[in-house]
Amino acid sequence: MRTVFWAALATFLLDQISKYAVVHGLNLIERQEIAVAPPLLTLRMAWNTGINFGLFSDGSGSRWLLIFVALAVSAGVLIWVRRERPRRAGLIAAGLLVGGALGNVVDRVIYGAVADFLNMSCCGIDNPYAFNVADIAIFIGAVALVLTPAEKGA
Repeated sequence: MRTVFWAALATFLLDQISKYAVVHGLNLIERQEIAVAPPLLTLRMAWNTGINFGLFSDGSGSRWLLIFVALAVSAGVLIWVRRERPRRAGLIAAGLLVGGALGNVVDRVIYGAVADFLNMSCCGIDNPYAFNVADIAIFIGAVALVLTPAEKGA
């Protein structure tokens, strides 16, 4: 469980520090967009009240539902880790997922929405969506948990 805790803490801190630095330090709220390495990487401010790609962003009721779902999924992952005792890769994956989920929960509680700011486009395709460090961690953690062998660790 220590591995899960440290991976979750590192993910959570990286997410929250990056959001604070970009939103407040670079004043992305006012500037709205900063070209970092055009067209590949742009910092583009977006307040996401839903989930990926703006799904379920229909009102304030979804805010508390999404907070509950994120906390329930995090608790479920922690219960699974405690029961199944996966190998190190599974523990790190669980920490990424939990840390990312909690990072987005904090945003929803404080701001009422998740601060998304990373936008990547390539090869003539303009991606209209933004994401954040927590989203990356949740995605990698979930995929890694699915791909992690079911063998139990010591």
